Amino acid sequence: MAETKRRARGEDSIYYDRSRERWTGTITVGRKPDGRRDRITVRGKTKTEVKDKLRTKHIELAAGIRTPANYTVEQCLKDWLETLNTQAETTLTGYRIMARHTTELIGKLKLIELKVRDVDFALGKLAERFSTRSVRLARMILIQAIRNAMLNDLAVRNVADLAAVPTGKPGRPSRSLDLEQALAVLDAAKGERLWPYVAVSMLGGIRTEEARALRWSEVDLEVGTVAVYRSVRRTDETKTERSQRVFQVSEIAVEALRELILTQAAARAKAGAVWKETTWCSAPASAARCTRPMSGFGWLRI
Repeated sequence: MAETKRRARGEDSIYYDRSRERWTGTITVGRKPDGRRDRITVRGKTKTEVKDKLRTKHIELAAGIRTPANYTVEQCLKDWLETLNTQAETTLTGYRIMARHTTELIGKLKLIELKVRDVDFALGKLAERFSTRSVRLARMILIQAIRNAMLNDLAVRNVADLAAVPTGKPGRPSRSLDLEQALAVLDAAKGERLWPYVAVSMLGGIRTEEARALRWSEVDLEVGTVAVYRSVRRTDETKTERSQRVFQVSEIAVEALRELILTQAAARAKAGAVWKETTWCSAPASAARCTRPMSGFGWLRI
């Protein structure tokens, strides 16, 4: 009968746990403050599976990673969401919604056991319900969440980065105006208080949040240009750095802005001492900055 080889000091321990009906492997990584051995334990249905898990654990330990055994994908997503403090609330709401859908599919999986096939499964299920853009967002959220875990020494590699984005359901039809509709809106807006706002927005290709934050110092009526450096957002910044730009506007928009100067001058003269000076182009006659969609200033008539 062959003699069983005794494992050397410091080697991993692998044994069959009859009470759990699972193979168990342990790695001793030092001593706890109370003097007891500090061990990492893994379990699997087969001895080979346990050996693979121990090998993965050794790689993590060599990289300085020690992920808690109960650290799940759900907790990983939650930790990442809590780091976000510069995004607009609407953006955060979108992230939370898609993170919740992802959590429903793979949230209970332990992060250290998450595989590319698990991410592919989740994205495939999301593609059955959402557009390709939403599925791409879900993958981006998962990538960023795992990247945050890597920065905190809780993950070795980003499996979500290796997953492909499947084609989702067709997105909603475009709600952009065709030429005939755009001309109809421009005709309806003429003479309304919102006419300069509509003219610059539609003929200048400027976002409404940028138009509402436009200052007179950023408008050059002599050459017909408008400079965009900010927007009505929580941080006052434009959506992206590339959104900061100087562009030419049509003569129709220039004339609309000239009319606005005369309108504001008349309002200033009428208000007298109670007039509050403003630098905002799109401010109402009270000269307060308009931070909300101007639904009450003629939109219904337009």
